Amino acid sequence: MRRAGCALFIASALLWAAGAAAQREPVLKQVELPHSYYWRELYLPQLTTGPSAAAFMPAGDELIYSMAGSLWRQRIGSDEAVELTHADAAYDYQPDVAADGGSVVFTRYDGRSMELWRLDFATGRERALTRNGGVNVEPRLSPDGRRIVWVSTAGTGHFNLMIADLGRGELANQRFLVAPRQSSIDRYYYSAHDHAINPSWSPDGNRVYYVGNAEVAWGSGDIRWVSAAAVDQSHEPGIVHREETAWAARPEVAPDGRRILYSSFHGRQRYQLWLTTVDGAAPLPLTFGDFDRRNARWSPGGARIAYISNERGNTALFVQEFIGGTRTEIAAKTRHYLRVPASLLLDIRDAEGQRVPARVMVLGSDRRWHAPADAWMHGDDGYDRALYPSEPHYFHCASPCELELPAGAASLSVQHGFRHLPWREVVDLAPNARREIRIELAGNPLPVAFGRHVSADLHVHMNYGGHYRNTPERLLAQARAEDLDVVYNLIVNKEERIPDVAEFGAATAPAGNAGMLLQAQEFHTSLWGHLGLLNLSDHLLLPDFTAYRHTAFASPYPHNGAVADLAHAQGALVGYVHPLAAEIVPARERSLSYELPADVAHGKVDYLEVVGFSDHRLTADVWYRLLNLGYRLPAGAGTDAMANYASLRGPVGVNRVFLDTDGERTPAALAAALKGGRTFVSNGPLLGLEFAGQRPGGVLRDARGPMPYRVALRSPVAVDHLEIVHNGRILKTFELTGERQSFDESGELTLPGGGWLLLRAWNDHADPLVFDLFPYATTSPIYLELPGGPDSVAEDAAYFVAWMNRVIEAATANGDYNDERERRTTIEYLRWARDQYLERSR
Repeated sequence: MRRAGCALFIASALLWAAGAAAQREPVLKQVELPHSYYWRELYLPQLTTGPSAAAFMPAGDELIYSMAGSLWRQRIGSDEAVELTHADAAYDYQPDVAADGGSVVFTRYDGRSMELWRLDFATGRERALTRNGGVNVEPRLSPDGRRIVWVSTAGTGHFNLMIADLGRGELANQRFLVAPRQSSIDRYYYSAHDHAINPSWSPDGNRVYYVGNAEVAWGSGDIRWVSAAAVDQSHEPGIVHREETAWAARPEVAPDGRRILYSSFHGRQRYQLWLTTVDGAAPLPLTFGDFDRRNARWSPGGARIAYISNERGNTALFVQEFIGGTRTEIAAKTRHYLRVPASLLLDIRDAEGQRVPARVMVLGSDRRWHAPADAWMHGDDGYDRALYPSEPHYFHCASPCELELPAGAASLSVQHGFRHLPWREVVDLAPNARREIRIELAGNPLPVAFGRHVSADLHVHMNYGGHYRNTPERLLAQARAEDLDVVYNLIVNKEERIPDVAEFGAATAPAGNAGMLLQAQEFHTSLWGHLGLLNLSDHLLLPDFTAYRHTAFASPYPHNGAVADLAHAQGALVGYVHPLAAEIVPARERSLSYELPADVAHGKVDYLEVVGFSDHRLTADVWYRLLNLGYRLPAGAGTDAMANYASLRGPVGVNRVFLDTDGERTPAALAAALKGGRTFVSNGPLLGLEFAGQRPGGVLRDARGPMPYRVALRSPVAVDHLEIVHNGRILKTFELTGERQSFDESGELTLPGGGWLLLRAWNDHADPLVFDLFPYATTSPIYLELPGGPDSVAEDAAYFVAWMNRVIEAATANGDYNDERERRTTIEYLRWARDQYLERSR
């Protein structure tokens, strides 16, 4: 125990060190598929404090299930659970019990890969079945126990269905059950490489049912079957049922071999359980509710089903009688641990001694992440493998909160927004003892002389298909823990559903300590770029998407400019969200249809998510070019947090905008400050700027000789660079020393000419306490109506001419318009914008 504690202390010292050389990399980077934030959450198992998957023992009176990173065994009707596995720095998921009841196969995640393992109940021995360094999930044993099917990325980077013979703990004759292939149809959210997932055996062991997307454009595919008796790569899989699925259908063949139980949203907003037949009969719902039921399993005799539900928010395990619907929750009220536990109570307070909610990370002596039994666990989407055993996981603590974890040394980290300094400590927990820790967070606020700001996240999705079921009350609690004042819930489609569509028009949550929740919309298009529509006064814009190829909504009309007109007619603000993840070089792009420059030229864009789910420096480079051409485009910020995810790009408020409303917290005041550019945006550093009496959003019309300036920096993490930028070039660099978390300076500067200036802070590399690519903050510009101006106008305009030519090329080649009017209107709109840039390039 002492050795483990010492090692953890050393690791923690590295973990909390300045992140100057941090190398943040994606979770499971070996998977070569687009949109990782979808497949990682919607398909792969995630660490949750509640149950995540279950399998019946052969007698049907016990379950083996995964919870909090371990496998557990519990009798139906009992409230006692016995922990079966607890690996160091690894988490166990997706159990499947052998027909003889002697063993269970499962998936183990160690922060690098997911491998298949087998546990023998009699001896307690664990043995690895795969060691390929890929992602190996969904293991399913054949009815006779001699074969196993599973899904693996090994060797391809894509999700393929595998089969092998299972001997005394070794896999033999491993091979593809469904041959890897590529579809000729083009896709947006899914790879060109087909996948085969969600396997389930027929009772006779002759067939494997699964979900595959060969030549399917949208969704994760159809329910299909393939012969398992003799693998023939030329065999064409059979199709049972066609339906738009989203990674979690998981068809389960009934013991009678005739019916298939699966999870579906089928014209609704939530997953419930449905039944079809192996012959593809029209499906009918088995369960109902405004929440999700997933990961269902039949009992051996077919009289019961077990499933995971998020009806109370967190994940929970239920067993339901197929006839009659009587339900029993499998709740582990008494837990028998493999490791000696300890109890930890956290009492978190601010500098005034008042209790505050906060974000907490707890890394135990087992090198696993821990949380209270009822907390929502969230995992980051990237991490530095030299600092962490796996991606950091955190929970929100409504102080005080209490959790159980293995005795020994534990590393704690507590954060409460950007205005407080993080708290970090390694504590020793005695076996079978309870320790209380009072945590006092030191304040580090921006001086009020730079404005009375309200913080807001302009881009949050309350529910988006994730493990949990979120509510307005819960979302506001998340925001309070992050010291975030306002949340804009952008209602948007996920596949063919809109999970939060019923929230539009709901009463605005009151301002104040309770926070404010505003309902808004994200308009999706796979062609022109995504839009944020804030403060819609009457209704959501429908359909919520355009340019969905191979559907009835394939037309690229309405283009984003037309959508902006519809939104502005309702008094809304329109912004471009998560703009650039990669540099745009028009001549090198295979295809370019991103409409941002056109809509800016037409005056349709009210703000730009300069800090968002994108590369902030690349986004700023394009923003600077637009500012140089005279377009006044305020900086906004939004996390694009899927707030009900367990594997979260977030949490809410990771990217936020600070709106100088003079302290007023009304939707109108927030909108006025955003549109007026009275903002700074950040994922950590707080910025104050005043130049010649003007703050961000202001206009300076007279400047003779040196002009006075004041700047301030406050940050929860060390900052590498603090600079005043004038027309895209550094005008002044400030020297930061010491902790580099606080800085103030005033002086005088002489301007080279008109244009604009702003203050920015940024780091060269990631910081382990900022769940983003790197720390970054910028103010909106102060505009300079003075003689002279940017000397790169012609170059910047030419860049957008080239950009718009490529967009016009793509729009002209598109054959999906519904009629000639749509085509003509769109191309005329784009050409007019191109001509504006052409004039400025001469």
